[in-house]
Amino acid sequence: MLITHDTRCALDTVVDLVNTAPENDAATEGLPDVPALADFVRKRKISDVGVLSDLDLSAVRKVRGRFAAIFAAPDARSAAGMINDLVAAAGTTPRLTDHDGYDWHVHYFAPGASVADHLAADCGMALAFFVVAGEEERLRRCEAPDCRRAFVDLSRNRSRRYCDSRTCGNRLHVAAYRARRKEATAG
Repeated sequence: MLITHDTRCALDTVVDLVNTAPENDAATEGLPDVPALADFVRKRKISDVGVLSDLDLSAVRKVRGRFAAIFAAPDARSAAGMINDLVAAAGTTPRLTDHDGYDWHVHYFAPGASVADHLAADCGMALAFFVVAGEEERLRRCEAPDCRRAFVDLSRNRSRRYCDSRTCGNRLHVAAYRARRKEATAG
């Protein structure tokens, strides 16, 4: 599957956004306030965003929840329905642009859109491309028991199981190795 630069950026952004949500009541909110949202926008280089407010923060958190539901969709039809609703609500307006030193690419948000609509449109379309390509199973959650972070599996054989093989994957492999060693010495 060919993934353009702007689609890859949108995928990285939606994964980062979904992963700001607290996984349970004891977890920390990744977007606790407007300055945190402004930092997210700056770090992800989200263009064409004006002054942010508490209304933006609330709207982005709602969009984040809708994206999380897409990552949990049981099948392509469910994911497609959720993506269609999300993108339609954002008032998608595809347009070509070549800003900030990037060559021509497509933005899907309307000029002057809120940051929530911007995220819903651009990130929603990136996810739509995966559904169209029959690759929605690449939108995953980490299989480590103590981690449910979202990620997009871009491995050739669709075999990635963990959000980060150096942390979650390695930790589980070491635990399994130690369990086997312990069982071998006990037996």
